[in-house]
Amino acid sequence: MKKIAFVFPGQGAQYVGMGKEISNQYKVADEIFQEASLSVGYDMKNMCFEGPEEELKKTENTQPAILTTCIAIAKVLEEKGIHPHITAGLSLGEYASLVISGAMEFKDAVALVKKRGKYMQEAVPLGVGTMAAILGMEREDLYKALEKGKEFGIVEAANFNSPGQIVISGEIVAVEKTCEFAKELGAKKAVVLPVSAPFHCSMLIEAGRNLSKELENIEIKDLKVPVIANVNGGYYKDSSQVKDLLIKQVSQSVLWEDSVIKMLHEEIDTFIEIGPGKSLSGFIKKISKQEDKKVDIYNVEDIKTLEAVVDAVLK
Repeated sequence: MKKIAFVFPGQGAQYVGMGKEISNQYKVADEIFQEASLSVGYDMKNMCFEGPEEELKKTENTQPAILTTCIAIAKVLEEKGIHPHITAGLSLGEYASLVISGAMEFKDAVALVKKRGKYMQEAVPLGVGTMAAILGMEREDLYKALEKGKEFGIVEAANFNSPGQIVISGEIVAVEKTCEFAKELGAKKAVVLPVSAPFHCSMLIEAGRNLSKELENIEIKDLKVPVIANVNGGYYKDSSQVKDLLIKQVSQSVLWEDSVIKMLHEEIDTFIEIGPGKSLSGFIKKISKQEDKKVDIYNVEDIKTLEAVVDAVLK
């Protein structure tokens, strides 16, 4: 029997048209889009299916749109009899994992991430912060580059995505200088990313404080499926940890590589990336190769990929 992990992407995976095919064909998916519209106060189908792209790219729209698409598709998989043994998501994707685990109601989560996106965007004025991907560099060497970069301002490790792919975040000059130092220390490439805010660094502590006030009004239930947290790469021990770890997640590093290694050590042999894009599939492929584990990796974002996963997993 296959041991399955559902994994969910973060911000940046969005595109106009995501979820449309599956929503048109499956009632359970369509109902999620309708529920989202009621929770956020605008037509979620229109936002995801028609855009325009500039509206979809706004952080406070992107986050609920991706979450809705992920949950709509996950509900179809569950309806077909495919259920996860473990679930994890990258940054925003962790909210989808908590919904699938039963810890959070979807209607609460989608309204919450709309506010999360707004708070993250507002925490740092445009033109002050940025992020960059550092490719082909070990963590220890990156820490050396970060130490030098910190002389020019705030700069921190934001995402440990996979072997040789780490994202840094902070003030623009400090990030640019760290990119230079990283290349001097042997990084293959350092690329400033087209993002609107420096996510997952201490510059977003205020966003976490604002999020904590919203979380006070949300009921957290027992987790029925184990969820791995970004902040520590380990399981949520129980529902009492959920709010604290979600607050910390806004301004701390995302330990995605550690999270995948944890799942591999739990003998997960089938990863299903659910939602727009397949960036997580690429990360998991690299991590599983490094760990010398043979796994099946799928992504589901439309009818074709859905049918392929159903055929493969339920055969």
